[in-house]
Amino acid sequence: MVARRDFAERCRSGGFGPIVVTVSDPRPESPPRAVITAAAAELLARLQDRHGPLMFHQSGGCCDGSSPMCYPAGEFIVGDRDVLLAILDVGDSPGVPVWISGPQFEAWKHTQVIIDVVPGRGSGFSVEAPEGMRFLTRGRAFTDDENRLLAGQTPVTGADYARGMRPPATGTHVVGDPIDACPIPNAPRR
Repeated sequence: MVARRDFAERCRSGGFGPIVVTVSDPRPESPPRAVITAAAAELLARLQDRHGPLMFHQSGGCCDGSSPMCYPAGEFIVGDRDVLLAILDVGDSPGVPVWISGPQFEAWKHTQVIIDVVPGRGSGFSVEAPEGMRFLTRGRAFTDDENRLLAGQTPVTGADYARGMRPPATGTHVVGDPIDACPIPNAPRR
């Protein structure tokens, strides 16, 4: 529990800074396909304390628009063609997988998914609904260089995962604020 409190304090104080590490490719120059803001990571850590291991599935428009839906691990059936974007290293868990449907991945493969949290009530299916907060997907388009790096990677699908294939564990995906994941050229920093 001490580690959890330390993690939550680091989230509140912004102690993570703009740390972004890839899960799907051990090359350091390869960008992660999904990251999470410190505020969303703090909420996710609290939800893990209450619900146990969790997972995200990026919604394709049903039920709550295109929000990332957060479920207790195993309560959402991952399809064989779903794609694992990342395993978020948040809190004391072994990791929180972030899934997206195969067809939606094809449309979004040029975009980094940034899981954030905002005030409001999301879908009744996602575990954060009673908290008065909701997870929100933000995104940024990968650069041409990043797209070239990512084009050489074969994503892990649900079928691969069922056969035991996992991306390498390479650390946290926590960014301080959304702007840390999607810097705007010449924009003032907070």
